[in-house]
Amino acid sequence: MKLGLINSAWAQAGRETAYGLNQTKRIGFDSVDIFADPLDIEETEIKAIRKNCESLELPILSVACVALGLIDFNPSVRRFHLERCERYLEMVRALGGRNLLLVLCEYVWQREVIPPREQWAFGVEALKTLGESARSKGLEIVMELEPFRESLLNDIPNMRRFLDEVDHPAVLANLDISHLALAHQSAESLEMLRGRIGHIHISDCDGKVHGDLPPGRGVVNFDPYLAKIAEMGLGDQDVVMSIELEYSPEPDKIEQWVEEAYASTKSLMARHGLK
Repeated sequence: MKLGLINSAWAQAGRETAYGLNQTKRIGFDSVDIFADPLDIEETEIKAIRKNCESLELPILSVACVALGLIDFNPSVRRFHLERCERYLEMVRALGGRNLLLVLCEYVWQREVIPPREQWAFGVEALKTLGESARSKGLEIVMELEPFRESLLNDIPNMRRFLDEVDHPAVLANLDISHLALAHQSAESLEMLRGRIGHIHISDCDGKVHGDLPPGRGVVNFDPYLAKIAEMGLGDQDVVMSIELEYSPEPDKIEQWVEEAYASTKSLMARHGLK
């Protein structure tokens, strides 16, 4: 199983993209995921990122997208975000990537004004459309489970239900181990998503709030999850595990932060025959 890194770790510490890519390769990662918005990045920079990664022999696997407006109650907002996600898919293809990691919004106004079933239906409708677009481009979309109370996809049963209703082979689940722990989802519950997992994130947390710490800095018990991932054969299906580090408390020491995360994650994976 390849071990990757989401490049937002470098960007949030004020490091230039090229520097972060070079450091990612130096540390030993097999791949990189890109966090960038196609509406905020020039085509020349997209080409430069791909060229840099090709010269480093550091494949780009995933591009991350937060599309909160896909389930907005305003049709114009939903249309804009559909078009924006289409631009993301084009960028994934331009970068030579494999999937678009997509984060949906949360229910608004405590579910008291807009019926939750309507927001859910907006999400399903959007992903049917985007799934077909991704398939036509030879790509996949992987949906991220967010452990927050009002998130649409905040546990394994909801993820399974969503994928069932979208019912498209190009729309899969992303597993974020820290998020699973925060949402109190057991490793065994992953069985509900067998055959429908396209990407994995790994990070640690304090067990109470979202953290994205290097594995070993928090309280997550990774072994049951990694054992289940191995048992499900995901390591043999070319599914990539990417480390997600956000907002290091010591940005001037980001290099050590990333190196620590790489070493601890590689050790965990090796223990379960995934690396």
